[in-house]
Amino acid sequence: MSGAQNHARKSWVLLHVGNRRFALPAESVMELAPPVRLHNFPHTSRLIAGVIVRRGRIVPVYDVAPVLCGRESSVHRFYLIADRAFGTDAGPDATEASAIPVNGECELATGEMQPPQENAPPYFAGTLAIEAENIDVLDLQKLVSAVRDNPSATNHAEPRP
Repeated sequence: MSGAQNHARKSWVLLHVGNRRFALPAESVMELAPPVRLHNFPHTSRLIAGVIVRRGRIVPVYDVAPVLCGRESSVHRFYLIADRAFGTDAGPDATEASAIPVNGECELATGEMQPPQENAPPYFAGTLAIEAENIDVLDLQKLVSAVRDNPSATNHAEPRP
């Protein structure tokens, strides 16, 4: 692949968490699911709000709003389900469907990712300039790991009843 093809514009899914917009690579997004029953269970994993059952699979739901926005998002209308890759040595098959609650509608955009802004958290893979707005691109694995590696990054995300 030539250098020009490496920098080709990609497709991104723009999503709303809290009052901010973020982006995920479109190829990692599996679906935007309507609100379904969130199953809670006793656990001590930070950010896990519970699980949903989608297409016969159990999908963990990560409430990332405390990390991204500083507080829990009280309203969400959909679950954005994306493939989350595990580690660097786990191989190409080491993925898991993971859901994050989103509020507002998601949209598809095309653009070229730029490097993250200076002093950006490690879970921002870069930024997109879309309609005069800089949108942070999320690295879902690093975002979910951020709290595990740095528990002071947020308060414990409590399951919603």
